Amino acid sequence: MSDARERMVARAAREIAPGMVVNLGIGLPTKVVNHLSADFPVCLHTENGLAGIGPAKGYDAADRNLIDAGGAYVSTVPGSSCFDSATSFAIVRSGRLDLTMLGAFEVSAAGDLANWKIPGKFSPGAGGGIELAQKARRVVVLTSHTDRAGNPKLKQTCSLPLTARGCVERIFTDMAVIDVTAQGFALVETREGISTADVIEATGAPLILPDAPVPTF
Repeated sequence: MSDARERMVARAAREIAPGMVVNLGIGLPTKVVNHLSADFPVCLHTENGLAGIGPAKGYDAADRNLIDAGGAYVSTVPGSSCFDSATSFAIVRSGRLDLTMLGAFEVSAAGDLANWKIPGKFSPGAGGGIELAQKARRVVVLTSHTDRAGNPKLKQTCSLPLTARGCVERIFTDMAVIDVTAQGFALVETREGISTADVIEATGAPLILPDAPVPTF
């Protein structure tokens, strides 16, 4: 990954508090495990049936029966457990997730999430993101601030099919940390080397700015 994305993922990892049960969604969120110390007291969950995820493994060192939701090889930790999809989603639906980290194609200023379908492109289906976005106690997003064409992913209103409405509370991008508030997007932090003006220009909705200097990560 680029340095900007590594910084984003490392910053997102700081959102996890000791004792949490946390789902890491497909894509950038699965990288968060590599920014947690081996003895950090957290239960990481993947929707394909593993609770207690250890650091990612390379091909030669991996147990090829152990993958995360994105297909990357992972490891176990003391107390890890494997189970079927029914049990995995029973954990999700019963509200046992303190936090879920998801990727996004778009997030609206109202916290709506679109992360499963781009019209005209193949999609295997809506997947577990719909359940995760609706049932976790807190939902945060990790995404690039703009798409490959430079268009904002943080918008006043989503134009893509929604995963869930009003679910996102915080967004980590390669440029900034932004909260979703009742008044819209609020700037919390910027990446080192990125100005407030850069973030405003790259955001497709009004951005509430703090009164104090903006911290960096």
